[in-house]
Amino acid sequence: MKSELAGSALAEPPDFSLILGGPLYQLLRRTHLSGDALELMTRRLIVASVLTWLPLLVLSVVEGHAWGDSVKIPFLFDVDVHARFLLALPLFMLAEIVVHQRMRPVVAQFLKRGLVPDAARAQFEAAISNALRLRNSIVAEVLLIAFVYGIGVLVVWRNHAAIDVATWYADSGGGQLQPTWAGWWLGLVSLPVFQFILLRWYFRLVIWARFLWQVSRIDLQLMPAHPDRAGSLGFLSVITQAFAPLLAGQGFMLAGVMANKIFYAGAKLIDFKMELVAIILVMLFFVVAPLLVFVPLMARSKRTGLSEYGGLAQRYVREFHQKWVRGGAPSGEPLLGSADIQSLADMDNSFDVVKGMKLVPFGKDMLVQLVVITLLPIAPLVLTMIPLAQLLDRFLGLVM
Repeated sequence: MKSELAGSALAEPPDFSLILGGPLYQLLRRTHLSGDALELMTRRLIVASVLTWLPLLVLSVVEGHAWGDSVKIPFLFDVDVHARFLLALPLFMLAEIVVHQRMRPVVAQFLKRGLVPDAARAQFEAAISNALRLRNSIVAEVLLIAFVYGIGVLVVWRNHAAIDVATWYADSGGGQLQPTWAGWWLGLVSLPVFQFILLRWYFRLVIWARFLWQVSRIDLQLMPAHPDRAGSLGFLSVITQAFAPLLAGQGFMLAGVMANKIFYAGAKLIDFKMELVAIILVMLFFVVAPLLVFVPLMARSKRTGLSEYGGLAQRYVREFHQKWVRGGAPSGEPLLGSADIQSLADMDNSFDVVKGMKLVPFGKDMLVQLVVITLLPIAPLVLTMIPLAQLLDRFLGLVM
């Protein structure tokens, strides 16, 4: 009886979301900054700006570091801080809504398309339960906070983003950064909030990858002749594209760091080749690589499909040949307009679909789109190497 109830429950689309859970989500709901389905986005954006960016502006004005020549990098001219808190952070928050809205229907497709056999439904349900348990983990978010304060600000940001010159947030006198009041707020509040939101996203991506891996252990009933040429798994690319705001946010974050070092530390855009390659590889690893767990299953499905459809085609072609070439057709049956010829063409098309089945549930176009989205925020920095007028002349020379 218990198994019957489990089976009937799974007949409905699973209520799966990487977003609707965890201590921070519950805190946002209790403070009326979010509804049950992530409503009140504008309210959250305002609070995030008031918490992370506005105090830095106010304290910089009070200390006389918001503009002028008191420091080499005044607050209003710090590209990194504005890109981080006014562009990247809102995009990370926007990504929550986009991913949430697409995640549940995508996961439901495993059942709606009949990919999960009846005997494996309990295994599929267990994969969902495991993912939701990790999503709701209090320990995980506490560890993220500890990492942010222990390593994120003191090590990662200090070594890879901060500049050793006099800025609105610190004076580099004596070789050591001496924080201003704005700098203390940056290090104790603004950066930890930003880094926590970012690391929480990476944790969610790990949960998603683990869920897909567990689903890939199920003997899914793939259809090698499916028109998506991905064995029925082409729908997974939809959720991958939903991570676009997250990728764009990462791009803005890197662009801010690069811009500061170019404008104030004498760096050049070409000096960041490794960083550009790294961000592309890291983002593709977290967003696209989880789908590669289906490669063995898809390869096996393609081999089986080629064998089965090849055998079916062989039988049909033999009978077609016997009937129409060797004179086996009934006397008086016209060749012109015969459905046999159309069926032969349909058989050929079906075999071509199986033969053209991909071994991954995404295409090259999607990879190109993700790379472009990640690098687009960095594109304006090209103007630091090539003046806009010269760039336009070269462009017009190509198209005219």
